[in-house]
Amino acid sequence: MNESKAMILGCSGLSLTPEEKAFYKAERPWGFILFGRNISEPQQIAGLVAEMRESVGWHAPVLIDQEGGRVQRIRPPILQHYPSGQALGDIYRRNREQGLRAAWLMSRLHAFDLLKFGINVDCLPVLDVPVEGSSSVIGNRAYGGDPKTVADMGRAAAEGLKAGGVLPVMKHIPGHGRGFADSHHELPVVTVSRDELEAHDFPPFIAMRDELAAMTCHVVFTAIDPDNPATTSSKVIDGVIRKRIGFKGLLLSDDTSMNALAGTISERAANIIAGGCDIVLHCNGHMDEMRQVVANTPVLAHAALERANAVLAGFPKVDQADEAAIRAEFDGMFATV
Repeated sequence: MNESKAMILGCSGLSLTPEEKAFYKAERPWGFILFGRNISEPQQIAGLVAEMRESVGWHAPVLIDQEGGRVQRIRPPILQHYPSGQALGDIYRRNREQGLRAAWLMSRLHAFDLLKFGINVDCLPVLDVPVEGSSSVIGNRAYGGDPKTVADMGRAAAEGLKAGGVLPVMKHIPGHGRGFADSHHELPVVTVSRDELEAHDFPPFIAMRDELAAMTCHVVFTAIDPDNPATTSSKVIDGVIRKRIGFKGLLLSDDTSMNALAGTISERAANIIAGGCDIVLHCNGHMDEMRQVVANTPVLAHAALERANAVLAGFPKVDQADEAAIRAEFDGMFATV
């Protein structure tokens, strides 16, 4: 890891610029993340992933949000369009075992797809449990509106990724489902009681607390910390995520550039680390913002380094599976819906 810094960064385009290559080499992000602006055709994706790793000199994690539905960074014609979490949940509500199989199959197909490009981390499953009237930022990305459905389907999705050698990142801990605002644009504030959060929002994360990686939510929970969103709140991270939920894995922030967070990019990055996140995630690839992130992000050390090393050691081995047969089973399942 060559003393990697506690950050995951994006890039601006379809290949690295000379400035980006020099910047990543000097600043040593622990990993990278891809978005739609970084995608054009299969050889280009694989080439960009290879460039990223070459810039830091090791096989760094490369992440993507490949959920299905409206959050699918690699789309047709490169990859097939996959259904949303809600569509999978609809199958579960008709037939539990068939729904779990659908979630596993789709994640196993994601793993087939992503590893061909060298992408080895998928920011999935979505474990948020929406409530009526909440923002559409989660919406049909969720498997359902009850914690048991979400936990069951989330576990199946994570197992499918791991069967294919891809690491899951559960999100958005400790729960974005109640947000009545889109945290990309403004700060959601959740005012329900701690008891209600315990009953509805936390259970999927408790059920999956042994996963190796999770991403926070930019949401204020007034019953826990009325002054800070979860991403920058030591009360939420230490008291809820680490102690109550019992998650001991690598904790990534959600995107630093989202407007739910207050202050400059420098202040946000510093607050993310101070609040207890292990990794600062910055996605938009803007060089001026990335320079602010690196100026306020430490080298991975102590518990954060141990958790990052556990992720690297915990990458699952790829099972021997027939891609064509899995794809045919999955497509057939939806052809009959």
